Amino acid sequence: MTTQSKPNVVCFGVYEFASHRQELRKAGIRIRLVGQPLAILQMLLERPGELVTREELQKKLWPTDTFVDFEHSLNAAVKRLRAALNDSADQPRYVETLARRGYRFIAPLSAAGAETGIVASVVPPTPGVAQTPSIARGRRVWLIAIAVFALAVGGWGWRQWRHRFAVPAVPVIRSLAVLPLTNLSGDPSQEYVADGMTEALIGRLSRIRDLRVISRTSVMRFKNSQLAVPEIAKALRVDAIVEGSVIRERNRIRVHAQLIRAATDEHFWSEAYDREFRDVLTLQSEVAQTVAQQIQLQLTPEQQAQLRSTPPVNPDAYEAYLKGRFYEGLSTRAGLKQAQGYYEEAARKDPTFALAYVGLADCYLDLGAYRLVPPQDAYRQGSAAIHKALQLDQALGEAHGSLGYLDWRYEWNWTEAEKELRHAVELNANSMESHETLVWYLSWSGRRSEALAEVEKMRQLDPAYPFISLQQAGVYYHQRDYTSLVEAGQKSVTAYPNIWQSHYFLAVGYEGSGRPAQAIPEYRRGVELSEADTDPIAGVAHASALAGKRIEAEKILRELQTQSKTQYVSPYMIAVIYAGLGNKNKAFEFLEKAYKEKSPDLAYFLKADLRIDPIRSDLRFQDLLHRMNFPK
Repeated sequence: MTTQSKPNVVCFGVYEFASHRQELRKAGIRIRLVGQPLAILQMLLERPGELVTREELQKKLWPTDTFVDFEHSLNAAVKRLRAALNDSADQPRYVETLARRGYRFIAPLSAAGAETGIVASVVPPTPGVAQTPSIARGRRVWLIAIAVFALAVGGWGWRQWRHRFAVPAVPVIRSLAVLPLTNLSGDPSQEYVADGMTEALIGRLSRIRDLRVISRTSVMRFKNSQLAVPEIAKALRVDAIVEGSVIRERNRIRVHAQLIRAATDEHFWSEAYDREFRDVLTLQSEVAQTVAQQIQLQLTPEQQAQLRSTPPVNPDAYEAYLKGRFYEGLSTRAGLKQAQGYYEEAARKDPTFALAYVGLADCYLDLGAYRLVPPQDAYRQGSAAIHKALQLDQALGEAHGSLGYLDWRYEWNWTEAEKELRHAVELNANSMESHETLVWYLSWSGRRSEALAEVEKMRQLDPAYPFISLQQAGVYYHQRDYTSLVEAGQKSVTAYPNIWQSHYFLAVGYEGSGRPAQAIPEYRRGVELSEADTDPIAGVAHASALAGKRIEAEKILRELQTQSKTQYVSPYMIAVIYAGLGNKNKAFEFLEKAYKEKSPDLAYFLKADLRIDPIRSDLRFQDLLHRMNFPK
């Protein structure tokens, strides 16, 4: 009589699952599947064709002392299992969903030996057959010898097994990404709440100096992504991922968050929060503190205080602020003006809310820098807002970064500008925005090596940051290195064809390399994408003049002068067209207008702009530089 042992390896389709090794293979190649998805597969394979209920899975994989959003976690785990099996929920070949009940494994199975592929069997001694004493004694001798040998070999084998299979120390988590939280409210108009919570968590965790936190810009590329967590973590080059969901219902907010180890796909912390919306800042603080605890970071007292800091905020003001952040992130003219309105509302509803004033200041300063409002209007409102924010909270890195930008572009206080920009980076070393502004400032001030070193820091902080090539282009622009600018501009245009600055820098590179005809279409694309910003418009005119299309350049000049009668047009941009047309007196007339209104264009462009090269040798130009007191 023969009885079969329970197989260690089962086969289905092109897959093999070895329960003793906890390993799934496809056509002999190991597939990475760990944690809950692997455990679910094992439970289904142990009962093929039978219903495994959701309750059984919860009891087995999420014990009662583990506080999780079970539905979210189970659905996510099954989704990852199906991805590993290349299976479909709609037309399953392996894992069938029984609505609201559970899951069933529906593919036929075959059993194989763990290593040989042969069904294992055990043959016991035949009953009723006596053994003679001499045979028994001889067998005892052999058994003793075998036992001694087994003990010797076993001791050596145990040491080898321990060495080979000992559980390695858990890797230290030094970097993480907060993936965009999913809006589960069923209301698309609440998307700003989920995005705002994501950004807030990134902001709080970014204050931890020893933790590298991926920027909002990088993680937002994975919003609604179907990629598995390990794939996203690999792309972002992080040790851990925070993912979760948000539900906003009237005056309450429910947040589920979980922490996943990237290397193993292990969900080693999960928690759900249910709070009144007015306590949302406290909720953000709790999540950030818990994440820091779970990854076993040693925080300084200052960092602990920063994570715990939850100044009281009027809930209506905070909601308006979230809407402002959402619209500001659209990077459009209309979005910027909508954001300004929401920040004003937030500051009006809570005059003690420092971040609302930072957002408001940034809107004003950007509206001025993009030539949408007169410089003095932008400066007056922006300066008042940023100094109000710092009066309320001196430790806001965002506020110091905005003040540095104000000092540079509007006040022409070069020393204070660098001081504030560096202080912003010190307060939040993970802030890509602070590093970006510092890169631009260092490039503008002629310190190429320092600027490129700062770009490299950005790359190390956030290897997936999408705008590194744009930062490099900015460095080469200010250094007038047009060969490198063309290369960086082409990379930026290829990677981000819908960002107008990419086309603008490429156009400048072409023009500076003596190819104005190639520059014109790139400038024109910049005009389209920027919603007719006058900087690329002036670029089209200047390149046209150099390419022998003087009539076209003069037409653009007339259009801008007509436009200036009904809305603000930067006199600097009119000056550069006159310079390209060879009319020096008119060029200086408009440069003087730009100087009197303290145009941010003068601070940014005057040192490197090739469009004013024809007038650089004029004594009037040297006098202008002297009056602006540019750093040497």
